[in-house]
Amino acid sequence: MTVKLPADLHPDLIARFRDGGGPLANKMGIEFLELGADYSVARMPVEGNTQVVGLLHGGAHVVLGESLGSLSAAVHGGHEHVAVGIEINASHSRSVTSGWVTGTCRAISLGRTLCTHEIVVTDDDGNRLSTVRMTNYLKKIR
Repeated sequence: MTVKLPADLHPDLIARFRDGGGPLANKMGIEFLELGADYSVARMPVEGNTQVVGLLHGGAHVVLGESLGSLSAAVHGGHEHVAVGIEINASHSRSVTSGWVTGTCRAISLGRTLCTHEIVVTDDDGNRLSTVRMTNYLKKIR
């Protein structure tokens, strides 16, 4: 699956994203469809990410949300910054037991040192399952 990236994305950032979002995102089967500072989309299978009674684990919602929020903040911060999560919360409004979930990440605020994103997780029918909000600190690395 090819990820749609911003055309002007620095090669250093492309190299960071090449691994598919890191070992945890890979282990959970997260597939990134589009990555940008303002808007990003990814999907994740329910199978393999459930809790003991067969529902998608609440933590899986948060991992999907944090993966999207962190990568979106990294795009905004550019190659001279690393996005470091400093706050995350989630409200779960509906459960799911099969299929795929999709996270749609939209920027709330894109500042010089802080970025806040809202990630809405939906099921295959478009029903909202959870809302995740994440703030990242953009730490200068060079």
